[in-house]
Amino acid sequence: MLSFELITDPKTGEQWVETELTGKQLLNSALLNKGTAFTLEERQTFGLTGKLPCRVETLEEQVTRAYEQYKRYQMDLSKNIYLNNLRDRNETVFYALLHQHIAEMMPIIYTPIVGTAVKEYSREFRSPRGLYIDYEDKHQIRDILRNRTHPNIDLMVVTDGGGVLGIGDQGVGAMDIPIAKLMVYSLFAGIHPSRTLPIMLDVGTDNEALLKDPFYLGWRHPRVSDAEYDEFIGLFIQACQEEFPHAFLHWEDLGQRNAQTILKNYRTRCCSFNDDIQGTGVVTVAGLLAASDVLKMRLDEHRIVVFGAGTAGMGIVEQIVQAMQMQGTALDKTRDCFWLLDRPGLLTTDMALTAAQQPYARASQAHALNLLEVVAQVKPTILIGCSAVAGAFTQEVIETMAAHCKRPIIFALSNPTDRIEAHPEQLLQWTQHQALIATGSPFENVAQSNNALAFPGIGLGVIAAQATMLSDGMLWKACQILSQAAPVHKNPQGAVLPTLIQAPEVSRAMAYAVAEQAIVEGLTTLNVTQVRARVDALIWKPRYLPFKAVKRSQA
Repeated sequence: MLSFELITDPKTGEQWVETELTGKQLLNSALLNKGTAFTLEERQTFGLTGKLPCRVETLEEQVTRAYEQYKRYQMDLSKNIYLNNLRDRNETVFYALLHQHIAEMMPIIYTPIVGTAVKEYSREFRSPRGLYIDYEDKHQIRDILRNRTHPNIDLMVVTDGGGVLGIGDQGVGAMDIPIAKLMVYSLFAGIHPSRTLPIMLDVGTDNEALLKDPFYLGWRHPRVSDAEYDEFIGLFIQACQEEFPHAFLHWEDLGQRNAQTILKNYRTRCCSFNDDIQGTGVVTVAGLLAASDVLKMRLDEHRIVVFGAGTAGMGIVEQIVQAMQMQGTALDKTRDCFWLLDRPGLLTTDMALTAAQQPYARASQAHALNLLEVVAQVKPTILIGCSAVAGAFTQEVIETMAAHCKRPIIFALSNPTDRIEAHPEQLLQWTQHQALIATGSPFENVAQSNNALAFPGIGLGVIAAQATMLSDGMLWKACQILSQAAPVHKNPQGAVLPTLIQAPEVSRAMAYAVAEQAIVEGLTTLNVTQVRARVDALIWKPRYLPFKAVKRSQA
């Protein structure tokens, strides 16, 4: 499987690449391909003479050309396709281009445009990436894992496509989510692309449009559930632990029941993380901490209304509760701070609720209170939306909230953009520009509550520490680091979260903190010096190294 080896001279620190690939095979290796940047000597050594135009270019020149090509596309989906095709040809140019244009290109490769790419996956399919494990292949999972391209895997992002963003069950099309997440890991945390693996667990789909689509590439079968699903997940995790005993397992876009069950059953049995639950919670809490600092309030002094009590909503609630406990608040008191609403309205004790929702149920009402009624009665200081109900935060709702709260904290977190509860300019207008705002989708001059601010640094810290699990204490450290980086600390009118341009710097600081907390909790055998050195050593930046022919041993 290994097509190259990175060599470091122990005396000088000089690095170079050794590979047996030559000619077209070398040009077709996205991780190794330099294209027109191969030197004349390398072209001669590796059988490339005549296969490239004669001019030898720099990486900077290649990136400039790639950006010019990118700008020719008008549609965001076309830009997404171009960037993914570029990555399939030359990963170094791809990541160097992203580094130069983070703010412009992150929405294209990640949220919100990745949602469009997911929906169009089967019709726009060009080339596979990662591994696809069908339910019917459940007894040969380890064999499939051994078919991976690269042998040394530190990080896997895994989905079953059951609950993607705000668009629900997307079946095999959800594979674009792990691929995009791993791009962000490499971009912000510097985790080398060759040490990552996206995985699609294809357990069918209940999306009738997909099942009827002649182009659909996934398993045409109703989604497997309950005991059958749990058995499949158990087999998958067992195979992963056998094949990658030290890898970090990142779960993404599972349905609510499956996300909660997997996190509960396996969190302490393997080093894993659910981004929809824990990552969303970390970023939201970090923003709330920064906003609360401006208001000089503790988290437990707030009245918090959460509109949307699904996977993301409950992840946010649980993370806020943990943060309150870290600040010294008793568990029973933390739960008194919340009012949760879902499709039926305010969650009450007479409803059929999930295990995660039950502790927050309020007393039964004569009728299910809607959002406006809850806001009028509760007079919240924090309003969080993760409902995917476009326009749910109406002018009447927001003005009712603002009438009782001078600087309301309003996080409209649903994405893609057409699912957001309210646009930020509306929220500012309706609160006389007093609201402290974060949104899930990108808007100019507004804090984006983007999980990309959290999971890269968390993952880098876990991998550097070789931690046996990701603890609540490690997540709390991530919250604190992210919150401290918010511009609002220097300017009361500033954003409650850092920008994505700051993400690489924040990710490194977060990785140090997460890894050092693992030491404190006895979740690693390494010391502070070792984990800091490993963080620094793991951070890869896109650049071209010299190539040398493999030195073959004498017979």
